[in-house]
Amino acid sequence: MSENDPYDLDSGPDPATFAAAAPESGVDEDTDAPVYAVGVGPGNPEYLTPRGKRAIREADVVVGFETVVEFVAGETDADLLTCGYADEAEALSEFGRRVAAGDRGTAVLMGDPNHSGYQFLGKVQRAVERPVRVIPGISSLQIAASRARTPMEDTRFVTLHKSGSLDADLDRLAEAVGERHLLVLPRPFDWMPGDIAAFLLDSGADESLDALVLERLTHDDERITRTTLGDLRDSAGGSGPNSTPYSDLSVLAVRAPVEMTD
Repeated sequence: MSENDPYDLDSGPDPATFAAAAPESGVDEDTDAPVYAVGVGPGNPEYLTPRGKRAIREADVVVGFETVVEFVAGETDADLLTCGYADEAEALSEFGRRVAAGDRGTAVLMGDPNHSGYQFLGKVQRAVERPVRVIPGISSLQIAASRARTPMEDTRFVTLHKSGSLDADLDRLAEAVGERHLLVLPRPFDWMPGDIAAFLLDSGADESLDALVLERLTHDDERITRTTLGDLRDSAGGSGPNSTPYSDLSVLAVRAPVEMTD
């Protein structure tokens, strides 16, 4: 990437589609010097895997959203490139220049990129000219499934934590509610747990279904609210952090009825 060919977030296909377009290519780590995309887990450092920790520790430059980089800043002496949505293009352009110049680069993503993070993964891939190797992390979805006792094989998982239209994702939830457990990553702050509950009820869901809002999982201030889909709807509406009682680090679980057999 040259100064005359700047990184453009709006060019080409959707970044998530770009990231999922083909399997990872084979990488000879001794010669190809891949860029790593590390899932850092839910924020508690005890859930950062040893392999992910090594990729962060050995990097010359680390890029990621500010709130994610803060979780791993103490694990490395690398230069830290932090960003938000407004300046991620600039940060990734600098990251691409550093990698092109020979620096070892690592991108950090919350949780596990395979659960929620493919848009940023695709942006990283478009910013560099080296293979990108994903190092999975522990996702808050896995923690939520454990807390809510919703085994993944019996669960419909949907992430709303992305930009763009959510119509297809919401339709998948409406199709499965009551038949399968649901695990949902809300989108701050326009699709929070109450908004999702309202949508599901408008789609015909039973208001008595058990719902759990699991906030800041694995952190010292972890909180789990156990309620029903009908009561959860009371918190619908609004578009900012002061319009919802729930954290932006939340997972919604909606349990399907479980029939006990002899």
